Amino acid sequence: DAIARALDRNLDIAVERLNPQVIDLSLAQQLSGYRPSVNSTFSNSSRTNPSSTQLDGGESVVSDTATFNGGIDQAVQWGGGSYQLNFNNSRSASTSFFQGFNPSYRSTFQVSYTQPLLRGFSIDSNRQQIQVTRINRDIADIDLRQTMTNTVSSVRNAYWDLVYANQTLAVQQQALELAESLVRDNQARVEIGTLAPIDIVQAQSEAAARRQTLAQAEQNLATAELVLKQLIVDGTDDEFWTATLNPVDLPTVATDPIDLQAAIRAALDERTDLARSRRQLDINNVNLSAMRNNTLPSVDLVGSYQLQGQGGTRINRSGLGGGVLDTIPGGITDAFNQLFDAAFPVWSVQLNVSYPLGQSAADAAYARARIQVQQVQAQLRQLELQVATEVTNAVVQIQAIERRIEAASAARELAAEQLAAEQSRFEAGLSTNFFVVQAQRDLATAQDTELRAILDQQKALVELDRVQRTSLSGAGI
Repeated sequence: DAIARALDRNLDIAVERLNPQVIDLSLAQQLSGYRPSVNSTFSNSSRTNPSSTQLDGGESVVSDTATFNGGIDQAVQWGGGSYQLNFNNSRSASTSFFQGFNPSYRSTFQVSYTQPLLRGFSIDSNRQQIQVTRINRDIADIDLRQTMTNTVSSVRNAYWDLVYANQTLAVQQQALELAESLVRDNQARVEIGTLAPIDIVQAQSEAAARRQTLAQAEQNLATAELVLKQLIVDGTDDEFWTATLNPVDLPTVATDPIDLQAAIRAALDERTDLARSRRQLDINNVNLSAMRNNTLPSVDLVGSYQLQGQGGTRINRSGLGGGVLDTIPGGITDAFNQLFDAAFPVWSVQLNVSYPLGQSAADAAYARARIQVQQVQAQLRQLELQVATEVTNAVVQIQAIERRIEAASAARELAAEQLAAEQSRFEAGLSTNFFVVQAQRDLATAQDTELRAILDQQKALVELDRVQRTSLSGAGI
């Protein structure tokens, strides 16, 4: 229940859950650079020019022009190319005597494509950033999983600390009851004259010490409860913030044998820090690919194809600037018909090549990127060795704690027997108050030592899950 509440309400996890969404939006922003862009132009203008030559066609020439243009351009993610589609239309009318079409309609349709052949073909700066962002998206998921794993481990440790604090409080309450019972027994013996009054002082001193220890145990319980609350609530208005937490799951001492090699393999497969380092290596490889691409010559193939058409009212004159013989009606449809019939095609193909002479900045950047990849590879191997060491150490700790628990349990049983024997001897007048008090202390210490060993075992198991990153799967998450 505590783990479930932490996954649902823990604020660290809530913050980390937002990072993948932020990166998703960044990726969408970068991918928008490959969306088509539509452009259009609508204009109308009029110009009156004074005549300066006989070829101007009149004392003054008035020219009216209307333009209706539209187009689409888009960068292509595959191959790094780009294309443009333009559909341009214009209408012009003039008072000049030399106009063959008045008004005149002109339409053009043009498509062009630019394709990098070397530099920019496999990768460019935009695609580099997109690949890096996608890897960072995976890293954000890994970081979220790591935060959840660490939070689950923290919750489990805090839970067992609370269990230990509860049981320690019970041990100290029992020790205080024993001490106060001894005080009452001594008072009765003093009253009947079988015990010296000084023995009451010693028992009362022990009871006072036990009350101090009990007060410290109560403080430790409150602190342990507060630590767990901080992990499983989402604010001070949470109902659990003011509630009293009662841990009902108690630790079990028996553990299954641990396969060390299997644990190491699981850690190498599941560790989030290893997964993060591997994805970081992927980022370095992407950057290395981009740097290597920048050292290539720039070779771009550019092709274009254009269709054009013209139409309007055709004017036939008797000569250059002569009188009008006849007019042939026409309009924009004539220009469209010529356009669609491909009557006047224009095409071109060109190859643009550029390459810097001598050592370039791209060569130095590529060499630096190669060294950085080697560094990350070495760091990854170092991290794998560290992971294997942590798992081995966790297994060694668990095995050692099992022996501690066996010894602590035996010591606690012997201390209880020793106290019972000492009390019997004291009641028979064969022992002193000092030895009874000492036996009570020994029992309390043995009980606390056993509880601490059991708690350490639970926390060592939590640590083993953490270093293997199996906390989530182990908790059914």
